[in-house]
Amino acid sequence: MYSSERALVGRAPVSVGRSRLVLAAVVFVVLFSQLLLYPGVSQLVAALGGDPDASPFAATPLEASMWFLVAEFAAYVAFVGVWGVVSDATGRRTPFIVAGAFAGALGYLALAAAPSLGGDGVPFETVLLLRVFQGAMTIGAFSLTMTMLMDLEGGHGKNMGAAGIAIGLGAALGAPAGGQLTALDPLAPLVVAGGLLLCVGALVAVVPDRAPRERRTARAVLERVRRTPALTIPFAFGLIDRMTAGFFALVGTLYFQETFALGPAETGLLLACFFAPFAVLQYPLGILSDRVGRTIPIVLGSVLYGVGILGVSVAPTVATAALAMVLVGVLGALISPATMALVTDLVDDGGRGAAMAGFNLAGSVGFLAGFLVGGSVASTYGYEVAFLAVGGLEIAIALLALPAFLRLSLETTRQYGVSDDD
Repeated sequence: MYSSERALVGRAPVSVGRSRLVLAAVVFVVLFSQLLLYPGVSQLVAALGGDPDASPFAATPLEASMWFLVAEFAAYVAFVGVWGVVSDATGRRTPFIVAGAFAGALGYLALAAAPSLGGDGVPFETVLLLRVFQGAMTIGAFSLTMTMLMDLEGGHGKNMGAAGIAIGLGAALGAPAGGQLTALDPLAPLVVAGGLLLCVGALVAVVPDRAPRERRTARAVLERVRRTPALTIPFAFGLIDRMTAGFFALVGTLYFQETFALGPAETGLLLACFFAPFAVLQYPLGILSDRVGRTIPIVLGSVLYGVGILGVSVAPTVATAALAMVLVGVLGALISPATMALVTDLVDDGGRGAAMAGFNLAGSVGFLAGFLVGGSVASTYGYEVAFLAVGGLEIAIALLALPAFLRLSLETTRQYGVSDDD
């Protein structure tokens, strides 16, 4: 029994199943809050001072939106590893999640207040700095909550499926809700996001901290992860998969609005065509990967996923684009929990925080690439070439990684930590 559970004197023990549900709810809230901003990002950035006359970072609406999104994910890249290593070194998760959630809420609310500060608001450069702070704090709550799911018994695919369905539902519901909030007020998504993160900080406190209690140095934690070079495989897939998400969040949003003359609310619904099946199918497909292994869901799924992305770019109508997005969402649900579960398969208990931080670091770099590469290619060569580049990379990484997957030989359910515990 873990020390945190022994400390629950006079209280009923929190079951693994209930802990899984609460932690998934925390992941959902973090992603929901993040996606609230995406459908109306151009209107939000304009309200925050992102126009050509206000900042060199805002020469065009696309460029201003790009830097606003990049600022958050640059902070993710810079700080996610710090959160993971400190958590592993101290043997604690919960207090860091609470701190990250409350500080992230402060960042969102400060952004919402920025236009009214000093009469004329703050410079757009200051807005970007606030965005960096908000991102640095939010990634701690997100990554360490996923690490707490890794700490649970019951099967790695099942636990990561719970994380995946929370991610997908948060994104699926956050996008249309954000579009509706933007229609009321461009700053409304920031206020709602801040309020939800305050709730997260209180919610996670009820979950026993199951982190291994062995204290170790940060160097020792990093060394344990470094001795597992096979982690580069799920890290690489995490990077490419998140790159496609970043691509759709920025380039896809603007593509749909320009090609089909959609507003923020309609764009949010179209994005939800991807995120709804992506969310609903994560848990069952995560359990499936516990049964059949990781290779088929990740490799075959990634090839088909890349083809699906290309299909979105040639859809002639909103209806066919929506159907293509649904297909891409199903394939994404096949890949995501298996990839996260592979991280858990490969690392021992003492390095889980750093390993999940590494996975989220790779994913954050992928989001940045989706924003920067996708935005740059779309601006220079057009949307069709941008879709071709992103879809082609997804297919290429799957084919290049196939021999490495076959060498791993992680194809039995026993190796995936499956148990009858719930």
